[in-house]
Amino acid sequence: MATAVPLLIPLSQLSRAVTDWVESVRALTQPAGVRWCEGTEEEYGELTSKLIREGELVKLNAEHFPDCHLYRSSPSDVARVEHLTYICTNSREDAGPNNNWMDPKQARAKMRELFRGCMRGRTLYVIPYCMGPIASPLSRCGVEITDSAYVALNMMVMTRVGRPALERIARDGKFVRGLHSIGELDPNRRFIMHFPEELAIESFGSGYGGNALLGKKCHALRIASWQARSEGWLAEHMLIVGLESPEGETHYIACAFPSACGKTNLAMLIPPASLPGWKVFTVGDDIAWLHPGSDGRLWAINPEAGYFGVVPGTNPETNRNAYQMIRRETLFTNVALTADNQPWWEGLPTGAPVVDWQGRPYDASKGPAAHPNSRFTVTARRNPSYSPRAEDPRGVPISAIVFGGRRREVAPLVYEALSWRHGVLVGASVASETTAAAVGQVGVVRRDPMAMQPFCGYNFADYWRHWLTVGARLSRAPKIFHVNWFRRAPRGRFLWPGFGDNLRVLAWMLDRCSGRAGAAESAIGLLPRPEDLNTQGLDLGQQELRALLSVDPALWRKEVADIRTYLKTYGSRLPPELLGELEATERRLG
Repeated sequence: MATAVPLLIPLSQLSRAVTDWVESVRALTQPAGVRWCEGTEEEYGELTSKLIREGELVKLNAEHFPDCHLYRSSPSDVARVEHLTYICTNSREDAGPNNNWMDPKQARAKMRELFRGCMRGRTLYVIPYCMGPIASPLSRCGVEITDSAYVALNMMVMTRVGRPALERIARDGKFVRGLHSIGELDPNRRFIMHFPEELAIESFGSGYGGNALLGKKCHALRIASWQARSEGWLAEHMLIVGLESPEGETHYIACAFPSACGKTNLAMLIPPASLPGWKVFTVGDDIAWLHPGSDGRLWAINPEAGYFGVVPGTNPETNRNAYQMIRRETLFTNVALTADNQPWWEGLPTGAPVVDWQGRPYDASKGPAAHPNSRFTVTARRNPSYSPRAEDPRGVPISAIVFGGRRREVAPLVYEALSWRHGVLVGASVASETTAAAVGQVGVVRRDPMAMQPFCGYNFADYWRHWLTVGARLSRAPKIFHVNWFRRAPRGRFLWPGFGDNLRVLAWMLDRCSGRAGAAESAIGLLPRPEDLNTQGLDLGQQELRALLSVDPALWRKEVADIRTYLKTYGSRLPPELLGELEATERRLG
């Protein structure tokens, strides 16, 4: 958050385009007052005190969790609502089969009636924000209008809010318009509409997470992916992490994983004691904007300034950095409380809940104490592995792009794509197998291309074509890899230890990028030979290692057939290059 600066010109006079839009929204929604957010620490404190007085925030144990607070959302408003999220383009084909579509005129009319008079008795907050370092040419700006002070607090942590953002909007003359109201929190009157051709978002009826923090998935992925295609870059659901070897060589990698595949743990990976000398730096944990540079490389920024992370399961063993990070200056949502007012969630080794996430006396028969999707919001600077390069206007150069999924037996531990074009196929065919907790049965394969299934703002076929176009512009393109930390033995045991030991696989990737490591050819790509991976100190036999690096032709022939069936759902827009790469894989399988 920015510090206070002399107010030479009122915010409402900095940009005529913003002011005119705010006035039109004010006339429609009829709030009791309008507040232009400066994003200062003083303002954050003032809004926090307001919500405490009104009973919407609970101040947590100041000794153990200083400057931390708890917010409880409505029990019917606890997660993203993908089935109520729409891409509203003039052509239905532009949205593609991967999105819900609604005609823009119909969507505008529907939302206008929902917003009419919805802010009576409430404050309208105007939140000018910048996604990415304020001085970076790779950043983009937006303005969110909301009637939720909770949303304003989150946006102040997650983005760069205030005067510098509005000054940039005035200079650039372009910004994403995001209009939000909690409405009555009625699930039957809840919609999130995206108008990518107009760089606009309208969200009604939810006060939670990605439904309401419009700078996050709505702007940074759905609208930005459309914007990126028109401007020649990539907006991706990827972490960015820096890896410094014992020899002092640093590489940055961008990684895309579906949910439950270890994304946050990798973003904040702690090198194991068995790999001395390695250092890991977090640039971003969720979103990457990747731009072709004049040097032929891809350069990436993290458009976010904070983390809005899932908290259950976070403890000193699973993610020590995250656990330390959220012990002060953190806004928790939907966690439980202990008797002495400390936050509690499933996965903590100590403490006991007495109040559940809904504020009721805890009763195990009524479900978990903390909601499974309970969250923490905290500035990225609190992360012990925070990289100052996160604020570098140039971004960081990307050496490797890594896709991953959760597969019991098909995908090996790691393999390298044969080319950028082959890598796009690898990304387009990313899949994970569900767990019993998710759908009631194990092993259901769900395709999640580039981990962008819920977030791509246009037709996946056009999106893959754009990836091919961007790659053709790169003379020093990142290598593309696929990882699977979840390969299992026949009796179900995980073969790979995971967590910090994943660095051993990343080290092989970086050596491949530098031309120092060997690899074996296979039908699906290049794999490390057993001697190429540093397994010293691991309880891992040669038979297990060979199983981790094996490619079963029969299983992969079925996989290729499944991928072909999936890709063909995109019809004539599907780039023929992807089918060509798939056919080449099939020929290599024999």
